[in-house]
Amino acid sequence: MFPGGQPNMQQLLKQAQKMQQDLAKAQEELAKTQVSGTAGGGLVEATVTGSGELVALTIAPQAVDPEDTETLADLVLAAVRDANAAAQKLQAERMGPLTQGLGGMGGGIPGLPF
Repeated sequence: MFPGGQPNMQQLLKQAQKMQQDLAKAQEELAKTQVSGTAGGGLVEATVTGSGELVALTIAPQAVDPEDTETLADLVLAAVRDANAAAQKLQAERMGPLTQGLGGMGGGIPGLPF
């Protein structure tokens, strides 16, 4: 567990602050990173940030049929879901290693977001 039986609170606080800074940096990077998802063989493309914010939607003219707006809506939903799945995968890759280290802190520390 801890050498000498007692944790060094100063060291624990430094570790917690570093993890908090690393998490904030990773979240900032995710918010800037963009990933895309497509549907209908590329007829519809949605772009989201790594944090899941929809920032762009491209619809090819061939996807637009005034007589069948339901299919277009389905394609848009599928593209957004595909992009969000890519964003979630990116989040897991970037945040996973950082958040796994939080389990070893022995519970939450007052004043810190974990």
